[in-house]
Amino acid sequence: MRSTFKLGIVSAVALLAGVSAAAAADGKVGLGAGDLLVHGRVVGVLTDVRGRDTLLNGQVDADNYVIPELDASYFVTDYISGEIIAGTTRHNVKDKLTSSNLNLGHVWLLPPTLTAQFHPLGRSAIDLYVGAGVNYTIFYGAGGAQNIAGESTKVTYKNGFGTAFQFGANYQVSGSWFANVDVKKLLLPTSADVKLNGTAITHARVNLDPWLVGVGIGYRF
Repeated sequence: MRSTFKLGIVSAVALLAGVSAAAAADGKVGLGAGDLLVHGRVVGVLTDVRGRDTLLNGQVDADNYVIPELDASYFVTDYISGEIIAGTTRHNVKDKLTSSNLNLGHVWLLPPTLTAQFHPLGRSAIDLYVGAGVNYTIFYGAGGAQNIAGESTKVTYKNGFGTAFQFGANYQVSGSWFANVDVKKLLLPTSADVKLNGTAITHARVNLDPWLVGVGIGYRF
């Protein structure tokens, strides 16, 4: 058992050395100071909604979505970088009443997010990172709310600041090309106002707090 374990360690070290050697043959190993890394990702937006309205006493809920995402990271040092992401997502929102679900329509979210990242391995073909930062969420395109008692219903959302946390890894495939996996947790507090024929009937405090789970390809400039 002990010899098998040692063999596994030796094999893993040899594999990492081989990856680094292959990367070195194409240029720089890993990512570091002065590099600009641009990712294209496919991201699953998994909502983690917490909220309740003040009149209908319902539990607010929103569905999940899959989106394309573009981001850019600039490495200030071999260990510190800053990343900005851009992507927009559409969600259907419901007020889950005891007997039925009240459809509050759909809304689009645009949450540009800026994070600071720490890369503990420095210049390495396998680049692990953790990060934290802020976002400003813009709600737009709200519509499609269900009519209540035959009256027109309108739902509006308030834009606002939130926080973001992330962890992930880049893997140097060859030269300036990197495979990437990334997980973010966004805290997106907002308030929603429901109006019937222009008259406010309820006010809801909603925390969407989605997980963003993405995979993609990056290129270093």
